[in-house]
Amino acid sequence: MSESKLDIPTGVLTGDQTAKLFAHASANGYAIPAFNCTSSSTINCVLEAARDAKSPIIIQVSNSGAGFYAGKSLPKTEASILGAVAAAMHVRTMSKFYGVPVVLHSDHCAKKLLPWFDGMLKADEEYFKVYGVPLFSSHMLDLSEEKDDENIETCVKYFEKMTKLNMFLEMEIGQTGGEEDGVKHEGDVSELFTHPDQIWKVHKALSAISPNFSIAAAFGNFHGVYKAPDGGNRVKLQPQLLGKHQAKICEELKKAGKDVPATGKPTYLVMHGGSGSEKSEILEAVKNGVVKMNVDTDTQWAYWDGVHEHYKKNGDRLWKQLGGKDNDDGMPNKKKYDPRVWIREAEKSMAKRVTASLTVLGSVGKYASKPELEGGAPVAPYVRAICK
Repeated sequence: MSESKLDIPTGVLTGDQTAKLFAHASANGYAIPAFNCTSSSTINCVLEAARDAKSPIIIQVSNSGAGFYAGKSLPKTEASILGAVAAAMHVRTMSKFYGVPVVLHSDHCAKKLLPWFDGMLKADEEYFKVYGVPLFSSHMLDLSEEKDDENIETCVKYFEKMTKLNMFLEMEIGQTGGEEDGVKHEGDVSELFTHPDQIWKVHKALSAISPNFSIAAAFGNFHGVYKAPDGGNRVKLQPQLLGKHQAKICEELKKAGKDVPATGKPTYLVMHGGSGSEKSEILEAVKNGVVKMNVDTDTQWAYWDGVHEHYKKNGDRLWKQLGGKDNDDGMPNKKKYDPRVWIREAEKSMAKRVTASLTVLGSVGKYASKPELEGGAPVAPYVRAICK
């Protein structure tokens, strides 16, 4: 059977459009990688790679990444809100020129970071009042450190607000290992596996509000890249568990006399801690309903590696403005140390790693690039972010 056309616009997507993209991915056996960005430079190289690969893309900011975007000298909470808004405005301004659809997302928000979430949601509301769409496509609540009931109740409360703004929600239940934005899990490895009953509780509660949500389920995954004393992974990924989550939801839906999708995948799943994973594990996760996979550690390394390679190639001319390390030939070195040169090398290196993720997840060629504003004047709408 031929694949259906992916009919979504260029630029930042709404919650409904994000759900449409994920439905297409789930039905056609691919997923979209999500890249944490901390600067306009990293955003641009992700957009560049998506354009060249003819793929939809997910760009996301973390709390600390958004704070870095705003500037490390600003107060932490205000910086994280303002940085997220600034990054969002940059994506909105540029994405149509690159001609790709973008899910604009905020990453992990633990309970202690809810003031950040509230600030972004206020910006979404302000943007919605003016333009009829939210500033972001979606946000993530990560209350996996809390009891399940509190986790779900808090997600329901926020999801009801977000649905009125046509937004998508990602939530996490079960704990992904490693550390992300100061949330660290080093407990018993049995806690790194979400149970099907937990997934059903989430699906039942959130689907009563809207279908526009996804669940990050733990199946042995870790944030970052780690090496155990024996040289192997601390926990082996078990992506087959994701299929059991889908089966549990299907079973409960049938009991309730409700329709079950032909795909057998009634909920959208998210894979966190994807860096360093085996391709076979990733593909099995996608087969079982993962439509979004986070990538951060690997792209951080790729960005740095571009700078490193530039230094290895030109190091002799990077010691002073004129001349080499051990000579005074008087030749200027500006074309070696100009930030536009070595940052561009970082961008090219990171873009290659972005393309590799797009290729593994199967999203390459899923979208025909449409630079809607090509030849026209840029449009940079204004939004007020109220930080209190």
